[in-house]
Amino acid sequence: MTAGLRHASGWLGWRGLACTLALVVAWPLASAPIAEAADAQSGQWYLDAMRADETWKKATGEGIKVAVIDTGVNPSTPSLKGQVMKGLDATDAAGEATDDYDGHGTTMAELIAGTGTGGGLRGLAPSAKIIPFRIAAQSFPKGVKVNSWDDSVAMRAAADSDAQIISVSIGNEFMEPREKEAVKYAQSKGKLVFAAVGNSGNKANKPEYPANYDEVVGVAAIGRDGKVADYSQHGDFVDIAAPGDDVPRWCDSSFTKYCDGGGTSAATALASASAALIWSAHPDWTANQVLRVMFESAGRGEEWKDNSKSQYLGHGVVRPNAHITRGLGKPGDPTLSPLTNKRTAGGSSAGSAAPSAPTASDAPNDGSKSDAVAAGSSKTADGGSQTGLILGGVAVVVVLATGAFAVIRRRRTT
Repeated sequence: MTAGLRHASGWLGWRGLACTLALVVAWPLASAPIAEAADAQSGQWYLDAMRADETWKKATGEGIKVAVIDTGVNPSTPSLKGQVMKGLDATDAAGEATDDYDGHGTTMAELIAGTGTGGGLRGLAPSAKIIPFRIAAQSFPKGVKVNSWDDSVAMRAAADSDAQIISVSIGNEFMEPREKEAVKYAQSKGKLVFAAVGNSGNKANKPEYPANYDEVVGVAAIGRDGKVADYSQHGDFVDIAAPGDDVPRWCDSSFTKYCDGGGTSAATALASASAALIWSAHPDWTANQVLRVMFESAGRGEEWKDNSKSQYLGHGVVRPNAHITRGLGKPGDPTLSPLTNKRTAGGSSAGSAAPSAPTASDAPNDGSKSDAVAAGSSKTADGGSQTGLILGGVAVVVVLATGAFAVIRRRRTT
């Protein structure tokens, strides 16, 4: 029994149920198709639970841009028309940041900023804008040569863009120095970075990156009952939780129908959208202040009275409504990180001027351009794919590149 115990609470303040410990049932591995696109909105159960309609009367994400580092973002879906800005394809393969080869990145973008037009997904921050940064995961076309350091290139490019928030729902189990430095660079530029903690909580539960970097907000997933999803990974790397289980998603890159899904990917998108709502209400705040308010206003349950951090929920479940409509949470010191309790160089507010998203020729060149690998043999999807959750171990592939061995980390959509 103890291996399956999870911190849980009905809605941690949303529906007034007390915090309990309970055994959580694993999310089914299959993703069932939803026949009509309009049905996708009926599956967005969390919008009512988060009192989105009430929140939108005061904040909708206006003026906030979110960088989505993922499989690309299709700007032509009804829900994303007019919502997607110019981004960057960091893979160096043929294509654009708007060419989503999987459907995963487009889903994340809609969960953040979708308008709901045509029955598509309604974003939690519908007035925010999306800047896509495409990187390669398991489902990237096999045999196509890609930049093996596209994740760090994308992170640096996102840091140099005018996005205030960076949302990453792709991860792997290997710490990589270039990516780590890119994350630190993003923090120095005043960005708020969210990443999925992964979907192997009921299996290996190995820490994943970038969620495990100190400068990144690791996001766990909860379900309709407010309990942590069984697959949601747990540990010191969990900083906050958000709805992620049983969330509609595009089935694949054909964009013809939505499927039932679930994972820490969706939770990360909704945490990013929550930050966008709070930041749009306080455009003069820094990333540190937005995050501190998120932590202080998070749902923690009546029995969770102290300031301890849970390895399953972090500081609690995101509740942007609790701050926006009731004023819970104080911004505090603009230069003190609530993640590390250290001073940060980045003190930019949402209203500060910043460069626009770079084109491929503007991307940072740290020598990674020459490191190319064949997609499909070295990178995998993490956790939930469009056909279900992929759980278990991750292999390390060693390739010969420019006369030296390079370790390529398998990436998985979460």
